[in-house]
Amino acid sequence: MAELGAHLTAAPAGDDRPSIFEAVAQDSLMAAVKPALQHLAKVLAESNPARYGFLWRWLDEIYILLDLLLQQQYLARCSASFSENFYGLKRVAIGDGKQQALASAGLPKQQHWKSLLLLVLVPYLKGKLEKLVSSLREEDEYSIHPPSSSWKRFYRAFLAAYPFVNMAWEGWFLIQQLCYILGKAQHHSPMLRLAGVRLVRLTADDIQALEKKFAAAAPSQAHSIKTQVQSAMKKALDGIAFSLSTGLSVGVFFLQFLDWWYSSENQETIKSLTALPTPPPPVHLDHGVDSALLPKLKTMCPLCRKIRANATVLSTSGYVFCYRCVYNYVKTHQRCPITGYATELQHLVKLYSPES
Repeated sequence: MAELGAHLTAAPAGDDRPSIFEAVAQDSLMAAVKPALQHLAKVLAESNPARYGFLWRWLDEIYILLDLLLQQQYLARCSASFSENFYGLKRVAIGDGKQQALASAGLPKQQHWKSLLLLVLVPYLKGKLEKLVSSLREEDEYSIHPPSSSWKRFYRAFLAAYPFVNMAWEGWFLIQQLCYILGKAQHHSPMLRLAGVRLVRLTADDIQALEKKFAAAAPSQAHSIKTQVQSAMKKALDGIAFSLSTGLSVGVFFLQFLDWWYSSENQETIKSLTALPTPPPPVHLDHGVDSALLPKLKTMCPLCRKIRANATVLSTSGYVFCYRCVYNYVKTHQRCPITGYATELQHLVKLYSPES
């Protein structure tokens, strides 16, 4: 509860609304948890694919189950999500006046289930949509055939429209935050408005009520087998949720360290300390007039002189090109455009990013 007391002492008198910085910070907290888990799952899957490969394949589903359990626990006990409670905030139903219910009382049933649905399901569906868009773009770039089916025309139209839809979605959130800053809205996020709740700071009465509720959470005596089973299941779920919340509370500081470690300003220092010596490039066999020259920008294709699309490497030389460019060149000349090494189409190797 030390964090909560610190927030209470910093809160202006008579103002229960959190600042925009607190509201955005608690949103960013949960947004940083999943990338950290993705990195952990990737390391485990690469170290032992047979044992831990399922963690990478089913990470989204595993994460949504854990997130559902965690958010349900906090909404029921503290009237807030995990990140909101960490920053000393709670949710109250829209329309509640000065006589607000204590955080330990929980939200009304309708607002509770709306909040849980929007907290857990919306990020999951958004992440799945982004992965679908990425895979469709990869498929569209990889294919060397023109669209000939209605399905290809449909998903190309979808890919063309997605950036505008995503821009409208992000603009909706930005406008809501601007209205909140100017005092024209009660919510900094449209998700709170859809859930029918608003964020307020925890009061001293809220903290006392929560401490009493946690202290009195000892399981009561059960008489029937059914009651014993239900009590054991509830105790197990509470234990898992408590472990998750405790682990996340401690892990928040570790996430901040990772964010600093992987920040752009530290990358050059990290690379200089951890990078292995770069092997020399292959020897050029010829320097003909039609031989491609290496561009100064590393992400540019030596053939089309544009940013590489669908990066493909020649296993005979190690140089990377656009798939379409190098496919047509090797098919015509049977050699590497840079080194002149003899090359066939089977020497083209597609490069996959971790996200794909």
